Amino acid sequence: MKRILVTGANKGIGLATVENLLQNHPDTFLILGSRDEKRGDEALGLLTSKEPSWSEPTTMLKIDVSSDDSVTMAAEKVASMFESEAKPMYGIINNAGIGSSSIGMEPTLQVNTWGIYRVCEAFIPLLEVSGRIVNVTSASGPNFVEAADDMTRNMLTDPVVQWDAVEEYMNRCISESKDTAPTTSGLGNAYGLSKACANALTLILARENPGLTINACTPGFIETDMTRPFAESQGKTATEMGMNTPEQGSAASVFLIMGEVPGSGMYFGSDCLRSPLDRYRSPGDPPYEGD
Repeated sequence: MKRILVTGANKGIGLATVENLLQNHPDTFLILGSRDEKRGDEALGLLTSKEPSWSEPTTMLKIDVSSDDSVTMAAEKVASMFESEAKPMYGIINNAGIGSSSIGMEPTLQVNTWGIYRVCEAFIPLLEVSGRIVNVTSASGPNFVEAADDMTRNMLTDPVVQWDAVEEYMNRCISESKDTAPTTSGLGNAYGLSKACANALTLILARENPGLTINACTPGFIETDMTRPFAESQGKTATEMGMNTPEQGSAASVFLIMGEVPGSGMYFGSDCLRSPLDRYRSPGDPPYEGD
């Protein structure tokens, strides 16, 4: 049985990812991570209303990825749930994320980048030796890198980039940022920055944990609570904006956690093909073949 934690799984792409795995991979046990316990329980109820048998291979875990204490307590709870096994987990899908905040960059970075770091620090000791991690990032990451200055671009795509350098850059961006106004779409510079840094963190985690398979992916342009206001601001429906469903958005994560993946420390498009860290690759284009 492959036990997999999916963070931010009480709705949207996270919940669709849990359902995708339950439907197509009966050898999995899903740990549905939710910042809000009530909403997590409601999400489990929604799943079991569709298929009562899914109550067996699922459990809800309260976890706020922006909180050190919450993540530590969540890891301790999982360890106690399976205390007879030293390494009871197979995988982690770091799906929890937020858009840009009206109060500055830090909240977005705390969830989208530091949140991944916290979860990995706490849960990697629980992963089996050949386990997997998927970091759900965004095409906003490569777009951010492409528009950045040469020094930033080189740092965020360096195969041997160090976490200290990424953290220093994020902290500098926070301290220097004076743009605290909310963006129309909720997907401003802080969002792209957070996803670019999460992709860099993926390189670091893969290098530091060579026995694990650790990759990042974009789910695509998906209709969620985060993107729906953007469509509304344009006076269009999600379909008219070309947004896909959360179910479609779960494809890359499920592939990377369960499929035949070509390596570790890579970034993949929503079509499950490798993509570059420093520019956008459209779904359907040839896969990236760089180093």
